[in-house]
Amino acid sequence: MARFEPVDRIHINGRDVENFFPNPTHRMILSEPLKLTQLDEAYDVDVTIHGGGVTGQAGAVRLGIARALIELDPELRPVLKR
Repeated sequence: MARFEPVDRIHINGRDVENFFPNPTHRMILSEPLKLTQLDEAYDVDVTIHGGGVTGQAGAVRLGIARALIELDPELRPVLKR
C-alpha cells in the first residue's frame, strides 16, 4: 500500500489542503497529476472552488491541475491521459 505524504504546496480557498480535505483519500485524488508527472515539488497550487460535494470537488481539482500541467507542457498529456 502506498503511503500518502501530505501536500503542503496546495491551498484551496485560502486554506491548506489538509484543512479543506481532511480525508486522505480526497487529498490523494487531487494530487495524482502532480505525483504522476513527478512535479509535486515544482509547483504551488492555489485553487478556488465552490459547489458540489467533497468528492466531486476533489475530482474537479484533479482535472484542473492536470489541464494546467498540459498547458505548461503538452508532452505530459500521454502520462496524464492514462
